[in-house]
Amino acid sequence: MIFENRTQAAVMLAGKLHWLKERWTNSLIVLAIPRGGVVTGEVIANALGASLDVVVSKKVGDPLNPEFAIGAVMHDGSFIPNEDVISYLHVPKQYIEESVSALKKEIDRRLIKFRGNKTYHLVGKVALLVDDGVATGTTMFAAIKWLKTQRLKKLIVAIPVGPRDTIEKLRDIVDELIVLHSPSIFGAVGAFYQNFSQVTDDEVVEIMRKYRANLIPNDS
Repeated sequence: MIFENRTQAAVMLAGKLHWLKERWTNSLIVLAIPRGGVVTGEVIANALGASLDVVVSKKVGDPLNPEFAIGAVMHDGSFIPNEDVISYLHVPKQYIEESVSALKKEIDRRLIKFRGNKTYHLVGKVALLVDDGVATGTTMFAAIKWLKTQRLKKLIVAIPVGPRDTIEKLRDIVDELIVLHSPSIFGAVGAFYQNFSQVTDDEVVEIMRKYRANLIPNDS
C-alpha cells in the first residue's frame, strides 16, 4: 500500500474512525506528534469535529550514531530508555543526562511555538494519538507512557503505516489501535508515500493557530 501524501492517508484513516465521533463527541481530542503527524492530525480532527493538540517527544540518539534511538524524552523531563540497547552499547549515564537536559529545552521551545504554552488538561478525555507513521516507534512509546499518567478515559492510537512488530507492541499497551498497513518487511515510513516532503515548523504553527483558543493558557 502506497499513499499519495499525508492528507490522503489521513482521509483513509479518518474513514475508519467515525465511530469515535458518534460515541465520544464531547470528550474526544486528537493529539498529534510533530511535525508530519500534525498534518495527519488536522485532517482527522476536522473529520471527527474534534480539537487538535500536539504532544512533543524527542529521541535520544546513540553517541556514535545519533539517528539510532536509545530512548526518548518528554516535556516533563521523563526519559523512556531502551534498556537493552543502552546496556549493550555501554552508553554513559552522563551522556544520557546531558542529552535529556538539552532535549527538554528544545521540547519546551517547540511547545511554546506550536501551542503557546506547556499546560495540558487531559483528565477524562478520550485521546486519539496520531502520526504519519512509525518505524521503531520510540517517540510514540514515550508519548504513550506519558499520556497514561494523565488519567484519560481512553487512549487510542491511529497511524497509516508501521512495521508489524512495532504495531503489535503498540497494540499491547493502548486501548485501541487503528492502522491501515502493517507490513512485515519495513524500511522507512517515507517509502510508503509518493510525496513525503518535510513539514516545517511554520506549517505546524499555522495549523495549530486554529486550535490555540481551545488550549489552557500558561499558568506560570
